[in-house]
Amino acid sequence: MPISTRASLVALALLAASQASAATCRDPAGFEKWLGDIEREAVAQGISPEAVRRGLSGVTFDQSVIRKDRGQGVFKQSFEKFAGQRVSASRLKGGANMLKRHAATLARIERDFGVPGPVLVAIWGLETDFGAVKGNLPVIRSVATLAYDCRRSEFFKAHLFDALRIVDRGDLSPSEMRGAWAGEMGQTQFMPSSYFRYAIDYDGDGRANILRSPADVLASTANYLRGHGWVPGADWSPGSPNFEVLREWNRSQVYSRTIGYYAAKLAGRDVSMAEFSRQSQ
Repeated sequence: MPISTRASLVALALLAASQASAATCRDPAGFEKWLGDIEREAVAQGISPEAVRRGLSGVTFDQSVIRKDRGQGVFKQSFEKFAGQRVSASRLKGGANMLKRHAATLARIERDFGVPGPVLVAIWGLETDFGAVKGNLPVIRSVATLAYDCRRSEFFKAHLFDALRIVDRGDLSPSEMRGAWAGEMGQTQFMPSSYFRYAIDYDGDGRANILRSPADVLASTANYLRGHGWVPGADWSPGSPNFEVLREWNRSQVYSRTIGYYAAKLAGRDVSMAEFSRQSQ
């Protein structure tokens, strides 16, 4: 057999094996057995059996989440177009109102974490319009589905275990944990691992609840930024260390620049979109 033919057959065999493996990994028929393995692994990691039972009870494979994951488009909008749409007059007005309404809390947060109010309010506004739009899918079902899938198994498996730790810690019940299709939840859209590591109780009720408590939402977001290296008192314009922290929040240059621009406008800085765009090059 010619070498070229043999190589082609090997390539086809490898492709078929890969496709078969992917199909098996995504086959809903195997999900229940896999979930049993996850239960045992979660308990072995120190999560209480009761929390594991409560968190995984009734969890099923959600094919619609896989379709959403496969259907993601590449972020192609320019900064000018994206920011022009997102940093609207109504959102600027809403942000200014939130700065006033939560002025005392934001001042305390800046003292405690070093992150200024305009940055936190900008993130809050862009993520969920200050809590108005958060998603309503069961978070544990979504991250379990994505953990079972082949594409990013280990990434979402870590989020699944941390979702169970949130239940174990008593912050949220499984039924309260609802969010976007990939598992983002709360008013600033934390993934479960970020929630577990950075969400804090700032209103004193004994629970870290960024679904309903504005104080917890804002302080937890500040805690995340501080945890990723936020420099108190420093600028957040593109090219600065604090702008790189905003990129830890969202790796998209367009999105992180939009956060920075929106925050600058809320802070009263006289900066045009064109000027901010030039600073970003």
